[in-house]
This record gives sequence, C-alpha cells and structure tokens, in this order.
Amino acid sequence: QISLLIGFISVNNSPWTDYSAYSFFQIVTMCDLVMILFFYIMHIFRVYRKLTCVSWPLAEFLHYLIGTILLLIGSIVAAAKSYNITGLVAGATFGFLATILCVISMWSSYKVSCITQSTSRYR
Repeated sequence: QISLLIGFISVNNSPWTDYSAYSFFQIVTMCDLVMILFFYIMHIFRVYRKLTCVSWPLAEFLHYLIGTILLLIGSIVAAAKSYNITGLVAGATFGFLATILCVISMWSSYKVSCITQSTSRYR
C-alpha cells in the first residue's frame, strides 16, 4: 500500500506530458488502494463471517489478479512516457515495486486460503 501511495504522490506532483497515460496510472493506483483498504476493513471487522454467500478467498484472489495486471500495464505506460522527469520515473518505479508486492501477496493469499484448505481435507 505504501509503494502504491508513494507512486501516486510522485506522479501527482510531477509535470505531465501525456495526460492519458498518467491519468490511467493514477486511477489504477487509487482503485488498488481503495480495494486493499476494503479487504483490510473486511478482515478487521470480520464481515466475511456474516456474508457467507461470497467466496472471500476467490474475491481477494481476483482483486489481486486484476489489480496486478492493470498496475503492470499502467507502470509500463508510465515508464515509457516519463521522458526522464524524475517524479514520473519514481512513480513508475514504485508502480513496478507495487506490482511485484501484489504478486507476492496474491501468491501468499492463494497459498494460505487454497493450499492449506486442500491439505487439511485429506488428513
């Protein structure tokens, strides 16, 4: 979350040369931040126990998958259109870092929710 926030702030405070590329990057980072905050609140208040009709591990996995793909695309476009402006390069760099961290989080979420459940069934 912190790397997404730093990437958003760096891009927001830099002079832009291509509005569509950085608007997309900002929208993707803000959507990821809001969705991550949403899932944290769901876990903190244990709302997932009351809403059993939703497959929360699948919802979290799909959130990370779609968010990671969009963040990777936004970071590639932001890096290609940065024109060596330091704030934009920093934003793209933190976007790539956030992409890697989202992949790690997606893998750990999948590993905890799906692999541990499947191994505990066969005991």
